[in-house]
Amino acid sequence: MGPSGSRRRMEHILGGTLTCRSLFSVDSGYRMNDNQLINHFPNHYEISRKDLLVKNIKRYRRDLEKEGNILAERGDSKYLHLDFIPTTFVLPADYNMFVEEYRKAPQSTWIMKPCGRSQGSGIFLINKLSKLKRWSRESKTPFQQQLTKESYVISRYIDNPLLIGGKKFDLRIYVLVTSFRPLKAYQFRLGFCRFCTVKYDSSVAELDNMYVHLTNVSVQRHGGEYNSLHGGKMSIQNLRLHLESTRGKLVTEKLFDQISWLIIHSLKAIAPVIATDRHCFECYGYDIIIDNSLKPWLIEVNASPSLTSTTANDRILKHKLLDNIFSIVVPPSGIPDVRWNKIPSTEALGDFELLIDEDLVNFQDNSENPNLMRSGYKWK
Repeated sequence: MGPSGSRRRMEHILGGTLTCRSLFSVDSGYRMNDNQLINHFPNHYEISRKDLLVKNIKRYRRDLEKEGNILAERGDSKYLHLDFIPTTFVLPADYNMFVEEYRKAPQSTWIMKPCGRSQGSGIFLINKLSKLKRWSRESKTPFQQQLTKESYVISRYIDNPLLIGGKKFDLRIYVLVTSFRPLKAYQFRLGFCRFCTVKYDSSVAELDNMYVHLTNVSVQRHGGEYNSLHGGKMSIQNLRLHLESTRGKLVTEKLFDQISWLIIHSLKAIAPVIATDRHCFECYGYDIIIDNSLKPWLIEVNASPSLTSTTANDRILKHKLLDNIFSIVVPPSGIPDVRWNKIPSTEALGDFELLIDEDLVNFQDNSENPNLMRSGYKWK
């Protein structure tokens, strides 16, 4: 903790999620001053825990259905506009519902993940119900005992991922949120793709080969095919150029529109339950997979995305990310503070783009402003 001389007279408290939790604990007796900021919201786990993210998105859909909102329209038992997470259940609690869904397509593959872990830890794939008998036993224990056991989410595996060079990849996209009520968020343009080191193979023989299925750098760097020069990463700008040349410009634009759409609505889904505080801001790392029909799927959201640099390009990107975050939340002298300006300046945003601002009135009248031209922004 400490004041920054080059910024306005503010104190930045940069800490992990446990630091944030203890700061906002009633027992701590600590109260932040007007000139202090912290880089987490108190209950950020509502979006970063895999089970709570799914729970909040499902609740968001139900609430929109009750309102008769067109966004919650269904077709063939699926949501037409909010179908951006794979079918997911929490185990052991939802075991019976999972079995019912599994039996509709018994040849499908599912992926199991511990709710509270990261970096690919504890993840495995299953294609037979017999492998889950232990979860069936746990689901029949008293609820109080379930709380002491580690919960998992089980999701329908995206077994038709878009491949480049025959390899599976996902997207890491950074999103900065400065307020949840009203929702105000920014999307970083300089994200990247993370590739598996082994060519994709959906056969049963490769079901346990995590170098085929998991894109986490923490997993892939231990593989024999890992290249430390590029770290198995490619910029999103290069991905976009690749897709425009192979699939066409219009479908590529639609894909990135849909990515902005799912980010916005995942944030709206958790906004009602987040303990918003004017001292808080948070940078999230969104992990998104694209299937071979160019449909994006939200896999998970990280409240403490890794800032470790594995390559020179990685270091440049993450330095820009941090610098741009502080230019928004604590602008240097001479740059207007975007927190008090309805239309942020290009200088203040850097490589961020305004994704959504619920407090902005008549935004369509300002369509000539390039900072409001994000296609996702129209979905306020």
